Amino acid sequence: MMNIDLHCDLLYYLLGSKSRIDDKELGCSLPYLKEGNVKLQVMAIYAGTGQGSTDYGLQQSRLFLDLIKNENFFLFNNESYKTPENKDRVGVIASIENASAFCDEDESLESGFKKLETMIENTQKVLYIGITHHTENRFGGGNNATAGLKDDGKVLLDYIADKKIAVDLAHTSDRLAHDIFNYIDQKNYSIPILASHSNFRTVYKNNRNLPDELAKEVIIRKGLIGLNFIKDYIDINHPERLYDHIQYGLDLGGEDSMAYGADYFYWKDHPDTSRHPFFFPEHSNASVYPAVNKEIEERFSSELVEKISHRNALSFIENMYR
Repeated sequence: MMNIDLHCDLLYYLLGSKSRIDDKELGCSLPYLKEGNVKLQVMAIYAGTGQGSTDYGLQQSRLFLDLIKNENFFLFNNESYKTPENKDRVGVIASIENASAFCDEDESLESGFKKLETMIENTQKVLYIGITHHTENRFGGGNNATAGLKDDGKVLLDYIADKKIAVDLAHTSDRLAHDIFNYIDQKNYSIPILASHSNFRTVYKNNRNLPDELAKEVIIRKGLIGLNFIKDYIDINHPERLYDHIQYGLDLGGEDSMAYGADYFYWKDHPDTSRHPFFFPEHSNASVYPAVNKEIEERFSSELVEKISHRNALSFIENMYR
């Protein structure tokens, strides 16, 4: 069974001088992706808000260009994943995690949008943009902030409204997410919405998880909710609670909206050692997908595991390419 994952940080890791795509210290390294039969891995271009953020973003867009030239990867679209030559390769699409990756706090929006266009040209397709990360930036409030949608955030939504780029709620404040929905509706935009790597806050309380009203809104709008495998968002002590998140998603009517968004990244140099390891052994790298799929099938149904593993994401992405 093929698997699709909506978010990882391989590109950011590859900025390091000693990094390698086959480094098994990284949960989304090439050997794990192949072992887990990941047919599409969405590659986030990430930059924290602050000095030099756009340099990081542009570098990662060029790394993505290098990646699709590598014999082990291919640029994923509605047709390329079906071709025989890509049977044993990993498909990739780029995304942007934090708009600071293309527009810093002090430059003009015109300059920032030119950088965004360069990143789109380098990657050939940006599937989604997350406006913020943990903190507040010129566009709005992140998941550890309270600000909503700022004027620059409205201009950004105007800019991407006709570009078939989705908006990601995985790192928004609750207020920003509500404001995004309201602004899209006010302007009658058809911008797709997803939460690429978030679980459900009612199941486990964390600002990175979706409260019920936002999860329901994503579901109503036929968006995606990518199940995050980091312990802090499942339950810090109980790996099996991942399946409680799935059950809760079903209870909210999200059978056709749930997908995988494992959020694999290189965590061993993360300064908060109290969070080490970031992943349970059961979810430690992309090779675990067949085992997780088997558990979902046993606990729920074969139909649901097909939807979560790839069908829901595939349907969403196919609409983005039309």
